[in-house]
Order: sequence, then C-alpha cells, then structure tokens
Amino acid sequence: MLGKNKKSAYGDDGREKVVSTLIGKETTFDGDLTSGETMRIDGVINGNCTCEKKLILSSDGQVKGNITAQSVIISGRVDGDIIVQGKLELLSTGKIAGNITAGSLVIDEGAAFDGRCTMSSSASASLYADTES
Repeated sequence: MLGKNKKSAYGDDGREKVVSTLIGKETTFDGDLTSGETMRIDGVINGNCTCEKKLILSSDGQVKGNITAQSVIISGRVDGDIIVQGKLELLSTGKIAGNITAGSLVIDEGAAFDGRCTMSSSASASLYADTES
C-alpha cells in the first residue's frame, strides 16, 4: 500500500500515458512537428518540434532541430535549441547540444549539456501568450 502511494507521488518520470502523439522507435520524421497535446518521441525527428504541453524524448529518441514546449523530459539526444516555459528535465542518458531557455532546469548526474542556459519564465512565456485563455 505504501509503495503505491509513493509511486503515484513520483509518477512524472516520462512513462505517463501519451494523449496525442507518439513517434515510434523505428520511425524517422523529416519536417517540423507540432502538437497541441503531450508528445513522446522514441524515433528520430529531423526538424523542429513544437508542443503546447509536455514533450518526452525517450533514451532511443533524437531531435535534430529546435524544441519549444510547456515542459520537456529528455532521455535521448537533442541537437538544437530548447525553449521551455516550465521545467526541463535532462535525465542521466540525455544529451543536449544547443542552448536552453527554461523556467526551471533539472540535470541528472551523467547527463551531457553543451550550450548556454538562460533561466527565465518571462522570455518563453511570450511564446504561449496567444494559446493561453
């Protein structure tokens, strides 16, 4: 019983149900990708990703382009800039080669980040001003 409560308290680890978009492990997508819901990427995206909610990049996933989202969890590789209104989590298997603008940032031991980081909720909030009502 205690284990169930603890697990649900820490349920935000990228294994949540994806509501809208899933790019499979053996999938390569060339072009810009936009989603109004949570997006999980297990394959390769050669283009920019825009997500109005959470973007989850699994350990097998790669994005070769820029990412803009409400929140992001990175376990795979990103070659591009990331703009996050809320929290960006770079897990131990994650690698980012690019600049980050985020409201908050968590980097696990073993993760790799090569770029600049700007902590600012106001800079990225303007990206979502038209979508919030």
